[in-house]
Amino acid sequence: MDGDTKSEPAKREEEILAFWQKNEIFEKTLSREAPKGEFVFYDGPPFATGLPHYGHILAGTIKDAIPRYKTMQGYHVPRRWGWDCHGLPLENQIEKELGLATKRDIETLGVATFNEAARKAVLRYSDDWKAIIPRFGRWVDMENDYRTMDATYTESVWWAFNDLHKKGLVYEGFKAMHLCPRCGTTLSNFEVAQGYKDITDISVTVKLELVDEPGTFLLAWTTTPWTLPGNMAAAVNAEFTYVKISAGNEKYILAKERLEVIKVDYKIEKEFLGSELVGKSYKPPFSYFADHNIKGKEKAWKVYHAPYVTMDSGTGLVHLAPAFGAEDLELAQKEGIPIVHHVDKDGFFVDAVLDFKGLQAKPKDDPQSTDVAVIKYLAGKGLLFAKEKIIHSYPHCWRCDTPLLNYASSSWFVEVTKFKDKLVAENKKINWVPKEVGDKRFGNWLLNARDWAISRARYWGAPIPVWRNHKTKENIFIGSLDELKSHTKKSGNRYFAMRHGESEKNVKKIISYKPDDGISLTEYGKAEAKKSAQNLGTHIDIIIHSELLRATQTAEIAREVLGLDVSAMSTDSRLNEYNHGVFNGRLDREWAEHFKDIAPLFEKGPEEGESINDMRRRVGALLYECEHKYAGKNILFVSHGWPVAALTAVSKGSTAKEAVSILADHAMLAPAEIVSLPFTPIPHNENYELDYHRPYIDEVVLIDSDGTRLERVHDVFDCWFESGSMSYAQNHYPFENLSTFNPKPGWLKKSRGYPADFIAEGLDQTRGWFYSLLVLGVGLFGKATYKNVIVNGIVLAEDGQKMSKRLKNYPDPLTVLEKYGADAIRYYLLASPLMKAEDLNFSEKGVGEVASKLIGRFLNVVSFYELYKDLEHGVSPSSHPLDRWIFSRLNQVIGEVERGMESYELDKATRPLTLFVDDLSTWYLRRSRDRFKEEEADARDALQTLRSVIEIFAKISAPFMPFVAESAYQRVKIKDMPESVHLCEWPRTGSTDAPLQEAMVEVRRIASRGLEARQKVDIKVRQPLAKITVNSELLAGRVELLQLIKDELNVKEVVIDGALSKDEVILDTDISDELKEEGNVREVIRFIQELRKEAGLTPKEAATLVFVQSDDIEKFLEKHWHTLSTATRLSSRESGNGTNELVFDGMTFRFNVRS
Repeated sequence: MDGDTKSEPAKREEEILAFWQKNEIFEKTLSREAPKGEFVFYDGPPFATGLPHYGHILAGTIKDAIPRYKTMQGYHVPRRWGWDCHGLPLENQIEKELGLATKRDIETLGVATFNEAARKAVLRYSDDWKAIIPRFGRWVDMENDYRTMDATYTESVWWAFNDLHKKGLVYEGFKAMHLCPRCGTTLSNFEVAQGYKDITDISVTVKLELVDEPGTFLLAWTTTPWTLPGNMAAAVNAEFTYVKISAGNEKYILAKERLEVIKVDYKIEKEFLGSELVGKSYKPPFSYFADHNIKGKEKAWKVYHAPYVTMDSGTGLVHLAPAFGAEDLELAQKEGIPIVHHVDKDGFFVDAVLDFKGLQAKPKDDPQSTDVAVIKYLAGKGLLFAKEKIIHSYPHCWRCDTPLLNYASSSWFVEVTKFKDKLVAENKKINWVPKEVGDKRFGNWLLNARDWAISRARYWGAPIPVWRNHKTKENIFIGSLDELKSHTKKSGNRYFAMRHGESEKNVKKIISYKPDDGISLTEYGKAEAKKSAQNLGTHIDIIIHSELLRATQTAEIAREVLGLDVSAMSTDSRLNEYNHGVFNGRLDREWAEHFKDIAPLFEKGPEEGESINDMRRRVGALLYECEHKYAGKNILFVSHGWPVAALTAVSKGSTAKEAVSILADHAMLAPAEIVSLPFTPIPHNENYELDYHRPYIDEVVLIDSDGTRLERVHDVFDCWFESGSMSYAQNHYPFENLSTFNPKPGWLKKSRGYPADFIAEGLDQTRGWFYSLLVLGVGLFGKATYKNVIVNGIVLAEDGQKMSKRLKNYPDPLTVLEKYGADAIRYYLLASPLMKAEDLNFSEKGVGEVASKLIGRFLNVVSFYELYKDLEHGVSPSSHPLDRWIFSRLNQVIGEVERGMESYELDKATRPLTLFVDDLSTWYLRRSRDRFKEEEADARDALQTLRSVIEIFAKISAPFMPFVAESAYQRVKIKDMPESVHLCEWPRTGSTDAPLQEAMVEVRRIASRGLEARQKVDIKVRQPLAKITVNSELLAGRVELLQLIKDELNVKEVVIDGALSKDEVILDTDISDELKEEGNVREVIRFIQELRKEAGLTPKEAATLVFVQSDDIEKFLEKHWHTLSTATRLSSRESGNGTNELVFDGMTFRFNVRS
């Protein structure tokens, strides 16, 4: 919405957001004293490849509410944003954008090009996120964010992998895993679990003819006909009874218990145990590998015993394709049966399978097509016994929806089964909300946990840090950059960089970068250069210098001092001064004033100049060229301030952010100063920043202690391993920040920053982030990574379907935000069944109800307070029953909210707020309105009570509705109160008056019954009645409370009669002349109040009543003037031209009201 159509809640929230930002309120919450210490919160990283949806808003609101609450309680709660940058989701997106269908396409394009596209796409929407997330009221540090693609993050991931290896919890194994043929990589068991769906497939029963009994066939059953060309064996259960039957001209063998599958006439010829079949040979149903020299061929096409063969389905015989099933592979490894991949990792049949060459095993668009082709082949060969359509649950890729293949492959594993019992024990210590998720869904998953396949045959991810010596077959595990450098092949060169001596440029303080500028060293500069060279104390073999005269002169002086031949010195334009563009010839200070922040210069240089990255690339190319060109040499580069700084940054592999500091430091580099450049080649990107990604990591040459070149395992990490590392990797543990993060307690020292006191994500993360966090935390540090976790349900469209951009079956979050405000959305989500991990059908109407019934009502109460707030505040507690009751209710709500928050049950914490606002608005304020109009102590008591209630309610609603809370707080704030409600302490729970609350419930019950009685007899409340008779022992003699009933029902007396039933009320409907006239007065009061409102008069503003004169009207006004003028704040009356008409009891009133 634009500014003209934006709703008032949206405008109000934007003003408050500006107030927070201008006054740095969030930052102040982090910098103030925290008497209760640190509250540790971990924020799971989202992908930024799209805009935030309701799932992000929901999780973000939960993650915002708890830290706000804990901050108000006196904790320090750092909140650092993170980005998930790697993995299949992003790779799939880039493949679509670049029109790539397979891994072969990626490799044809080039891994560097593909990964660079991924890098650029990672934070494509980050600026939008940085605007949207705060707009929904969330406070989180998005500037000091962590990114799973950062080199420091990857180094910590390497450390973790290496540490798990040292603990014996990592191994390389060959196992049957689920493979996505489109993505060309295996998936972990919890990734597979996310993609099951029911599909229709074809099961077949194939005939396997026994070698020693021609005409007799084993009947083997399978639900995956595409695996049959890879058949290597058959299996039976040796303990079960099998039969040989005759049907037609052929004989068949199957389990006796499975004879029901035979749909033709047959005769049983023989019964025997399955053990009699073990060892028998049969003819291969497909002969593609019969003539191949495959390992273990003598064990192929025989019958084996397999205890996993059951009588639940099929024929009691199963066909074995060991490369395509976990149990088949296990049996094959045990018995030595050949393991043959007749389908490659891209899902296509290999060339040897001639009849199906070029076909995919399980095509995404038509999963049955290849099965049908295999079935037709079998039928043509007379080997098809039966086929049948089946519906079963089949795994699909969680990212691209391609049917997965069960595929035997090598992978790196975390041996979860080795410490599964510890995981189960640690999980029992975690407070799961709701509890059932931790006990059942997550707990059962842990009980059945399998080893975690953590390697992926992909491209955009942190590389697996394992290098292999192919001579010794030894694996070298690298756990840090230092370890990488220790194995990196080095030239033995040493490098030094020297800034030119003082020149005329330095004296004049001007910018000059052109090679032909002719600027010479001063005499002092020449002396400086000579002195520096004399003090170097190191033999130099080679000097390479800039083209500029001042650098050439400096190099020549150094050469002479160091006694080098002229041939040892050369010029290289890559060492030239930084190109300042249009600033050439201008004063240094002009540059400094124009570029106070040099960070933007890294990407875009000054007009007609170069970027800092351009400079980094040219000096970096020179440094690495020297490393490859020379060996065992001491090399001196003679250049200028910034190029020397760039050389330093390149030698360290510094990021742009780090290079800013280096450039600033080197701006102070003295003329002729020489610095050492400790350098070992590192994996780097085009800007010579440390970058572990492929292909850079594989361009670094590593060698073993004997000089043998090592080859890296080409796989990258499962992105869940990376996101599960965030607790330590965001802190670059164990390489720095040990003062704020150290999971390992020491002597008299507690662990720091670990475990998290609180995390939160959706139900789908029980097999994702929650799992990877726990596995890595327990595996590395021996204890759970988190103490409390809130698991939310899934936000669905209003019709119960999954929200779909294509179907447009849900309102855009930003549209709803602009219409109702962020707080309405936040509260709607927090008070919903989502907090019990149940799904919610999102309803915009529900958000609207929160906006009107909770937020609107509360702010109306605040507005009412503002009408009277200049009255003197009371100083002592009020004795009025309404004031005592509302404070008691407020203290009750504080306790309820606090208990909900302490137990992390946010629905229980939020729901009491709505009930309280209803009490405050529809009862307390309703019954107190007339009190505010009196200029007496009672009015001051009511005003002070209302102000205090609003202030305290603002505080307890602040974690959930931060904008509303701030708005209300600022409107009731008085001297010496904190600047913001979010800088306030959490209110202490005061005493509650249970008897008074019970009595007030009774008062409201009777009032409600009385109003119903009036409605039945059609008598308006403005018409006074003599009495109402009720039965309430609780209220007998409670004059103040009975008065509330009298005021609410407009009766003169409340009579208690124990003879009535509890729900019975008797209303005296006889209206005397006196009561009738009093009702008329009330009607006139109502009418005048409406006129005051239409005239825009405030409650405290006096007014004049203008009326059309008549005897009846004059008498009425004279008689009731005191009542009328007091109730409606009239200071005078005068006859005149009244235009607003009121008719009752035979009289016609024509009034106007003016100030």
